Amino acid sequence: MTLVAVSKQQPDERIEAMLAAGQRVFGENRVQEAQQRWIGRRAGVELRLIGPLQTNKVREAVALFDVIETVDREKLARAVADDMVRTGRSPRIYVQVNTGEEPQKAGVAPGEADAFIALCRGMGLTPEGLMCIPPDGEEPDAHFALLARIAARNGLSKLSMGMSADYETAVRLGATSVRVGSALFGGRTPR
Repeated sequence: MTLVAVSKQQPDERIEAMLAAGQRVFGENRVQEAQQRWIGRRAGVELRLIGPLQTNKVREAVALFDVIETVDREKLARAVADDMVRTGRSPRIYVQVNTGEEPQKAGVAPGEADAFIALCRGMGLTPEGLMCIPPDGEEPDAHFALLARIAARNGLSKLSMGMSADYETAVRLGATSVRVGSALFGGRTPR
């Protein structure tokens, strides 16, 4: 089980306290914010991109992150695959699945996940897992179970699911990593 400390929008002193406590895996939502935050702090730290990735930020994301958890459309997968070939750098890849099929959320629809995973593999990407964010106000159990079924039938061993409010349920249903922010850092400072 990997605890991903969601460090987006956190002040430097909170990040330093987590590093001093031994935390070494951090999740960021934005490429540019992560670039600024992790200058001089990268040694021994695994960085995961857990927020949406725009194709115009792929080059920076591939250069910075060890794991990109939000690959969710063909154009993005192609850009990531091309940049990995260009640079020789290979961040680990997760496919984001929109288990609630919410129009405002990123992620491939559950019914399209198998074909998208195959498409990624055909481009030379090797997804190692899936990520989801269940709809607010719904019990997460069914969403986590759905993600686990999609992973199993596609031979994927990693499941990034669960956040501060539901990580215990996620662990019970097979999460290999949980993304926890407010439970570790307290509330975020408004921008």
